[in-house]
Formats: sequence, C-alpha cells, structure tokens
Amino acid sequence: MLELEGDFDVVGEAQDGRQAVALVKKLRPAVVLMDIAMPLLNGLEATRQVLKEVPSTKVLMLSAHSDDAYVANATESGAVGFLLKQTSAHDVCRAIREVCKGNKFSAPPFPSGASGSAHNRWTGRARSGRKRPP
Repeated sequence: MLELEGDFDVVGEAQDGRQAVALVKKLRPAVVLMDIAMPLLNGLEATRQVLKEVPSTKVLMLSAHSDDAYVANATESGAVGFLLKQTSAHDVCRAIREVCKGNKFSAPPFPSGASGSAHNRWTGRARSGRKRPP
C-alpha cells in the first residue's frame, strides 16, 4: 500500500519489537508504523527504545483497541499518532504526512467534546482548554 505512494519509501519491516528497534537504529527512518502488540518486545517498549536511540523518528502506533488506556499508553511511550488497525490506507498515508510535518494524528479522530484524560494527553491541552507548556 505505502509503496504505491510517490512520496514514501518503505525501508524496512520487522517481525517483532526487538527487530523493529534494531532496524530503526540501522535505517533511521523518518516514521515508524509500530504495532502495539509486537511479539518479544511490545510496541510500547519498542517505541521507548526507538525514541531513545533515534529521537528524530516519529512513531505512529497501530492497535486493534481504541479505549483510553491504549491511547494513553501509546502517547506516554512517545508515539505521535494512534491508528486503529482497520484505518483506511488513505488515513494511514495522511497520518504519515501529518507527523512528518510535526503534527499529531489520530484515526479515528477523538471527538471534539471528549474530556477523558487520554484525549487531553493527545491534544496537549488541559481540561480548561489551555495549551500545556512544552
């Protein structure tokens, strides 16, 4: 799917979390699509290790679950995007482009009226609507 996009180069594919970390260290990609449920080393810990080794890499977390705990864990691990595994190819490509521009991305998007703590972490806003300091 990604290979068909003219502005993407797929440089690697990992079978488990440990391999993902090793490939990122070697290939230094701009963006990683990381499955939250990777074998041997889960996607959350793999994301932490990736960002420790190559902080410029942006991680988009893939999950079959959309509840607040999964989103919160993904953001706390350093992911800048959260995608459900059934996200359309169009939205995956859009997410990659957005995080390359320095934006965060979620598909499906959180409702604008969401008030849960995971939503607040994701948007970087406190419940009052003010931006958190960097």
